[in-house]
Amino acid sequence: MTERPTFAPPSGTVVGWVDTDAGVLRATGIPYATAGRFEEPVPAADRTEVLEATGWAPACPQAPVVFLERVLGGDFSSLATDESCQNLSVTVPRDVQAGERLPVMVWIHGGSYTSGAGDVPVMDPAPLVAEQRVVAVTVTYRLGIFGYLGGRAGRPANLGLLDQVEALRWVQRNVEAFGGDPARVTVFGQSAGGDAVAHLMAVPGAASLFSRAIVQSAPLGISRGRSAMNAAMLDAAEDITAQTPVEEVVARQSAVAKTAEGSGLRAAMPFGTQYGFAPLPPEDAVDDAWDAVAEEVDLLIGCTSEEARLFVREVPVVQRVVALPVVGPLVRRGLVAALTEVVYGRSARRFARRHARAGGRVHRYVLSWSAPGNPWGAAHTVDLPMLFGDEKTWARAELVEGASWDQIQEAARAVRSVWGAFARGDDLGRDASVSGVLRCTAVR
Repeated sequence: MTERPTFAPPSGTVVGWVDTDAGVLRATGIPYATAGRFEEPVPAADRTEVLEATGWAPACPQAPVVFLERVLGGDFSSLATDESCQNLSVTVPRDVQAGERLPVMVWIHGGSYTSGAGDVPVMDPAPLVAEQRVVAVTVTYRLGIFGYLGGRAGRPANLGLLDQVEALRWVQRNVEAFGGDPARVTVFGQSAGGDAVAHLMAVPGAASLFSRAIVQSAPLGISRGRSAMNAAMLDAAEDITAQTPVEEVVARQSAVAKTAEGSGLRAAMPFGTQYGFAPLPPEDAVDDAWDAVAEEVDLLIGCTSEEARLFVREVPVVQRVVALPVVGPLVRRGLVAALTEVVYGRSARRFARRHARAGGRVHRYVLSWSAPGNPWGAAHTVDLPMLFGDEKTWARAELVEGASWDQIQEAARAVRSVWGAFARGDDLGRDASVSGVLRCTAVR
């Protein structure tokens, strides 16, 4: 491959770049769709000119999440922002050969549907690409008020989800030019991204866009019964129009989210997918939609063993209680276990069993790795260093303090091997567990 790798997909010629440090080729910041504010996306027009795909895809405008940046050790603000954020980036093994048809893994980032982007460093798929010889596509989509609040005239719902559908259509049409196999596409995501992957499975025609799905730490336990909360939030955002300055929209978002208070645990992620609005079926029909694709979409679904540790440590009243001698640690363990079960664990098991009953092939996992002595334990997001980034990426992350890079990589290589095998279509068998790291078993 030349120093300036050139790809010729149907959408138009792309010139990428060689990432020598990561040992991969990249084509970054490729438009896959366009849309005005509060408008459904349309495919980006094919180009006749060459696209210099050498800049990272911009993030959707968003407020900083200082707490999460501290835990993950990343500066999310390092990316530019743009309301027209429907871009994707492609990462390819450096030794890809002409005519190869490698498995494709399409990443949907998390961040409560209000933060994050496809190209944040803590989600860099280079190690997964280099080790497992897959083509990775990272997708950036609309968030918050821009992408996940609607349902009235002039304000369509699920715009971020519709963005993701367009990205998957772009992949089906173009990925072969990057060495990918459009017949072996795995869509995977974590947290809100995992929730998005689950709901992409309910979109009509989903099985024509991907054949495998990995749902990581999806808060499916709070995905239903949200219509009243959504309506209250929409009322609070009613005066935000297509002409409202971007900075004002971002500044207003927290006030809009506050109207969700009183909605229980759902208020922890007030923005999200809305049933009964395109492209999703009504809430009482979503199980049927999932059942309809079960035989065509293989599933890997699960969570970490201590998801809620990420959240309970940041609640002031909980901090005071867990600081008490003797009883404090017991209260913390009990609260973490209960919230992890309600929001993540129970719903993942139910989703897996339903998929299996409908004739699907499914494995369920629990990831339990944690850095020795680290107070975050196996919290929400601990799966990210198991898949993404390099030593520099994670050097300042509180989440992995106490573990050497060799220790992190020993566990990470094992997890990446399971994810890679699943993406290739290998038979994971009845048990694909990794001692001390991952429990992964088939669901019958």
